[in-house]
Amino acid sequence: MVAGVLAGQVAAGARLIRWLEDDDPRGRVALGQVYPHTGRAHLVGVTGPGGVGKSTLVDMLITEQRRRGRRVGVVAVDPSSPFTGGAILGDRVRMQRHAADEGVFIRSMGTRGQLGGLARASYDAMLVLDAMGYEVIFVETVGVGQDEIEIVALAHSTIIVAAPGLGDEIQAIKAGLMEAGDLFVLNKADRDGALQTLRQLEMSLHLREQSVAADAWKPPVLQAVAARGEGGAGIVDVLDRHAQFLRASGAFAAQRARRAHEVFVKLLRDAAAKKILASALARPDAAAVLADVAACRLDPHAAADLLLERIS
Repeated sequence: MVAGVLAGQVAAGARLIRWLEDDDPRGRVALGQVYPHTGRAHLVGVTGPGGVGKSTLVDMLITEQRRRGRRVGVVAVDPSSPFTGGAILGDRVRMQRHAADEGVFIRSMGTRGQLGGLARASYDAMLVLDAMGYEVIFVETVGVGQDEIEIVALAHSTIIVAAPGLGDEIQAIKAGLMEAGDLFVLNKADRDGALQTLRQLEMSLHLREQSVAADAWKPPVLQAVAARGEGGAGIVDVLDRHAQFLRASGAFAAQRARRAHEVFVKLLRDAAAKKILASALARPDAAAVLADVAACRLDPHAAADLLLERIS
């Protein structure tokens, strides 16, 4: 398995990602062995409100990256049903024309209740694709717009996508993302209202630039019509410049360290919470405490504090 992943074999990489997504113990063992071979890929996050054409944009960017001779990995995240846990995985359908290209690996996954716009195993999938030798890895988030800040902590470069005709587009992406994007793309720029949306983006970024250092990266705003394949070359040019900027300033390696720290803390927090919850609910008096809450004799906050005190 490990040898196959490091050799770039698609079957081995797909199997390892499946193990990691399913919490198979073999996945952790294999990931531990391929991890020292990661840290080379340029990770690019693609996020923004639903309906702006993120999947079509990524499809266009894959074509442009392949034209430049680069191997491309894609992690496309779709929302999961809260009832069945299943996901439509429509992102992969929109990129189907690359399915026969050996230089492209596309992995779709459902969020399975994970917040932040990513699936729980997104980071692990990025590591596997990195170890397989893919030079550029696109990570497309769910597309709810406002709470997808998690991708910013994981990616080297974050593309924020907007489109005209979707209501107040700038308000839809303002919470956190406007302050964190490295490149803004106005997709569907051939539609009515494109000029107004472009001006809104530029005004918001102008206000942002007034509060950053003079030598900081200045996010540009580009236009694209991804459905017609227009604008891909300019976007990839900016991504290349941003990667060069990060490497020259030492931020590329620093971002990798921050990413490792963020994931470590998240995994530690989740494991600790799971262990504490299991210990609290396993206590013989837990049922009585829950009964008091149900009967309104004890409020939930006091009940939680009580059980935490008894297991500490």
